[in-house]
Amino acid sequence: MVLGVTVISVGVTPAPEPIPAPVRPQPSPRRAERLVILGDSTAVGLGDPLPNRGGWRGVGPLVAEALGIDETGYLNPSFTGARMACVRTEQLPLAIAHRPDVALVVVGMNDTLRPDFNPDNVAADLTAIVRELTAIGTTVLPVRFHDHSKVFRLPPSLKRALSARVAELNEAIDRVVETEGIACLNLDTLPGAYDLTVWSVDRLHPSELGHRMLAQGFTNLAAAAGFAVPEPVSLICSGGVEPSAAAHVGWLVAKGVPWLWRRGREFLPYAAVIMWRSFRERVG
Repeated sequence: MVLGVTVISVGVTPAPEPIPAPVRPQPSPRRAERLVILGDSTAVGLGDPLPNRGGWRGVGPLVAEALGIDETGYLNPSFTGARMACVRTEQLPLAIAHRPDVALVVVGMNDTLRPDFNPDNVAADLTAIVRELTAIGTTVLPVRFHDHSKVFRLPPSLKRALSARVAELNEAIDRVVETEGIACLNLDTLPGAYDLTVWSVDRLHPSELGHRMLAQGFTNLAAAAGFAVPEPVSLICSGGVEPSAAAHVGWLVAKGVPWLWRRGREFLPYAAVIMWRSFRERVG
């Protein structure tokens, strides 16, 4: 008797095709309608003079143009000599009333040159500025500074003193930026920041090229925050005026030297402490 063997064919069910995850469309960049720039003489635009009519242009108008913001949407209450506390008490209320989409904050170097410099006070003022603006929906973009002593010629002892002050200022700014979770334009790592062509004759304020570099850096941060940049900033200088040698000398005599004299007298006591510490380290 032959035993029949029944062969049962077992079919292998193919694995189901993976279901692709839904592609979420990226949100379109939004247009900024209002911009404010807060700060000191760099925010005013010193170093980027306008032809014929006088006055200054600078980083603020360049950013406004790049973002497509007209004159009615642009506000600049900054003034020369401003410190962080000045921005908080005098400029911030005007900015709040303007209700900007983006706020640039360029201030702090004047604090480093004053005898009552206190990084904790600077941090407290900047924190208040950031929080009051973000509370109304503003994207706040401050700066941290490059080492001015690398472009501003000073005796070695004064150079060390200024570098130390800038480091303290940046540490205060860094604390606020990290705590508040905001972006910040780092001038120390900005490509070309230490080229002399980026600085005006006083080596304290950006030239037209320097202002354009600042504007480009700010608009890159604004784009990363979701804002449209319909007219990217060009680094080709145009629209401003290159000061003549006579204008350079005139500015130094009328404004630069008196300013340096005033600030130098205030800064020297701190510089003397740095010099004494350096001397003790060498002989100790």
